[in-house]
This record gives sequence, C-alpha cells and structure tokens, in this order.
Amino acid sequence: MKQKKKVLRGYAHKFGDDINTDYIISGRYKFKTLDSRELAKHLLEDIDPDFNKRKASGDLIVAGENFGCGSSREQAPLAIKYAGIGAVLAKSFARIFYRNAINIGLPIVQTNTEKIESGDELEIDLASGEVHVIKNNLCLKAEPFPSFILDIIEVGGLIEYFKKYGGWKIR
Repeated sequence: MKQKKKVLRGYAHKFGDDINTDYIISGRYKFKTLDSRELAKHLLEDIDPDFNKRKASGDLIVAGENFGCGSSREQAPLAIKYAGIGAVLAKSFARIFYRNAINIGLPIVQTNTEKIESGDELEIDLASGEVHVIKNNLCLKAEPFPSFILDIIEVGGLIEYFKKYGGWKIR
C-alpha cells in the first residue's frame, strides 16, 4: 500500500499546559453564536489578546499537556480550524478534543513540545510522524496518522469523508 505524504509548515505559537476549551474560545462568544468564522476572531484571546493579530494562515499552536480539556463542545477545534491554524501540537490532548479535531479535519500531533519555542518554523509530516524544528535541524517523533485518518483530514473532516466516499473505504 502506498503511503500518503501530508506535510504542513508554519510558525509556532506556544502555550502551556491545561489549555481548556474555554481558553481556546471563551464562553462569552461560544454561547452567542455558532458561526465558526466569528468564533475564530476570538481564538485564545483570554490567554493572549493579540494572538489573532500575530497569527498567520498555516501557523501552528504548540502546547504542553492536556490541550483541549474542559467542555466537549466542537466550537473549540472549529474556531482553531477557521482561524487558519494548520495544526495543533501538544504533549497530550483531552480525548474528546482529539476526537472532535479529527472529526472536523483539524490535524493534531502528539509529541514532546519542550524543545519548540514560539516563533520556531516547523515542518510536520503527518504520515511519518516527524516534526522538524527548522532552525536547529531537530527532528521530533510523533505517532504517524493511519491512512484513513489522513484521508479524513485531507477532505476536511468526517462528514466530508462520508460525502465523498459514501462510507468507509475498504483497503
């Protein structure tokens, strides 16, 4: 079976441990609208009020342990996706956040993020599980995504996957 190659490149914006879904998108917004584009304008503003001004399309959120803890609402990963973030890298993810992210096609990478600093340019190969920190030629290992997860991410999420394939593709 041919292995897919899905490579992302962007600049790191680093946050700490236990970034919960209310930090990702504050309740004062997620209870007013379901518009993901509107929510994206307020991404992480309770932790970093200038984040939305600094980030660029394709940039990467890097965090410590337990990213996405808190409520199970999909608004948090949707706000990240619609803000143009290319992927989230963290030491660990809350299980429901992880599943919600994959379901909407947001790449999330579990790896040791200690040696990544804000502003580092990163290249991530989702198929091989390699995360390269460009400035110091450091290669971090992550668990590579299985082919079917890459397919889900590539088409934009689980709903789009089923629209495209009409069910699970048989390998």
